[in-house]
Amino acid sequence: MRKENRVSITVFAGCILFCVITLFYGQSLSQFLSGIRVWNWISVAEVVIGLPFLLLLQKGGFPELLDKKINTLNRYLLPATAGIVFGILDVLVIKVIQHPQPYETLPPFLQPFPYSIFLYTAGALSVEVWYRLIPLTLIMWLVGNKLLKGKYNSQVFIIAAIFTSLREPIEQMPSGSSLFVVYALATGFLMNLVQAYYFRKAGFLASLFVRLGHYLIWHILLGIYVQYVELAGK
Repeated sequence: MRKENRVSITVFAGCILFCVITLFYGQSLSQFLSGIRVWNWISVAEVVIGLPFLLLLQKGGFPELLDKKINTLNRYLLPATAGIVFGILDVLVIKVIQHPQPYETLPPFLQPFPYSIFLYTAGALSVEVWYRLIPLTLIMWLVGNKLLKGKYNSQVFIIAAIFTSLREPIEQMPSGSSLFVVYALATGFLMNLVQAYYFRKAGFLASLFVRLGHYLIWHILLGIYVQYVELAGK
C-alpha cells in the first residue's frame, strides 16, 4: 500500500470516528429531547463501505484525500464558498419568500444546536460516499480505465457526472408550485454537478466541503436562527 493510500485511509478513519461520536451524542440527547434524528450502526456502516474505494481513487483519475498538489484554496475554500452560495439561495427562496412567518417548532430539516453540527457533518459524509466516492470512482475505474483503457476518460466522466448529479434532486423532488419544483431540481442538479467537478479536480474532501458549505447555511445557521430567535420563549 502506498503512503498516499495510507494517508487517505487515516483521514477517512477519522471521518468514521466522527460518525460514531455523532451516533452516541444523538442517542444521549434522544433520552430527554423529542424529535432528535439519531444515527444507528447501519448509518455508520454505510460510511465504512466507502473505505475500499479509496484504493481506487488514483486508478479512476481522482486525487488522494490530501494530495500535495491540491492547495487549501481548491480543496476547502472555493468548494465551501460554492456550497454557501447554494445555501443562501435556499434560505432566500424557501424561508424568506415561501415561509416568512416564524416556525412554531423546529421543522424536520433542522435540529437543535450544537447537535446540528454533528448530525449534518456526518450526514454530508454519508451522502458524499454514496453520491460521489462510490459511483464516480467505480465508473471511472471500470469503464474509463479497465474497459476503455483511459482513451475517453473526459467523456466518460462528463456522462457519469451528469447522471450521478441527477440522483439527489430526483430522490428529493419536492411538492409545491411548478416554479419551486423547477428551482429545486435545477439548483439540486447544479450543486451536485459542481461537486462532481471538485471531486475530479481536488478530491473527495473538496466535494464534501461544497456540501458542508451548503449545510452550514441551510441546516446549521438557519437552525440557530429558528431555535434562538423564532422559538425564543416558546
